[in-house]
Amino acid sequence: MNRRPRDGHTEWCGKDHRCGLGEHRSDEIVVDVAGRSRAVLVRVRTAAGREHAEVRVRVALAPSELAARRQLVGLLGDLRHAVTRAAITARPRPRRAG
Repeated sequence: MNRRPRDGHTEWCGKDHRCGLGEHRSDEIVVDVAGRSRAVLVRVRTAAGREHAEVRVRVALAPSELAARRQLVGLLGDLRHAVTRAAITARPRPRRAG
């Protein structure tokens, strides 16, 4: 659990201009494969208290249209799998009657 200091920011919050309108945002975490791909992840807590991960991905595509389309199909499948896995993990567990 992330404790909130008295200033309202979380421990992971960037505590700068990225926080606004009640939202808190972490520093960017960057994964860079030079000339090939780049992913940027930011953790966000909304004004309502819900936490999210924002992910931007840039991948170099093949010069051939057919190969690029195949890459995109594969990338979309991988993203669907990752998003589904994360959503299942984030789902609240049902309470046991006790």
